[in-house]
Amino acid sequence: MIVIASIFTAFFIAWSILAANGRNPLPFPDRGSHIFAAASPEAKDILVALLATHGVRERFQMDSSGIQRSILWDGTIINFSPQDVLDKLEGATSCIGLVSDNPERAANAAAEFLKSRGFDAKVVTDAEPNLPIAFVLTSAFSGTAINFRKHVTKMPRPS
Repeated sequence: MIVIASIFTAFFIAWSILAANGRNPLPFPDRGSHIFAAASPEAKDILVALLATHGVRERFQMDSSGIQRSILWDGTIINFSPQDVLDKLEGATSCIGLVSDNPERAANAAAEFLKSRGFDAKVVTDAEPNLPIAFVLTSAFSGTAINFRKHVTKMPRPS
């Protein structure tokens, strides 16, 4: 019993220290993300290095469909997207990422919400066909989209 309590206490202390330093090793809570596009793959790497000098470090990379993506410990994502993806997203280069059990249904509901308040909005589901992500393009934003994705534990493994 003492050994189990000691292991639990050590785990809790380690997790608390990591979480306090912005490095929660667990996939919970998943509050979504803020996604910014770099001008080139080299620019993405330089921006990630710059952010690291200010304490915002890369957690891992998850590339897909030609998109090079660095996911940072605070949930920020710096990526480089090929032109065909940018074309599908009508030039939106930044996103607010939200978590949903059903990304397409959530995106459609968000689009209807925005339309009911006088804004244009449409859903794009094929920008990243290998990932369960749905984007909402809306006139409420300039150069920015909203994306809905599954919880990090239900996303495909990073490459």
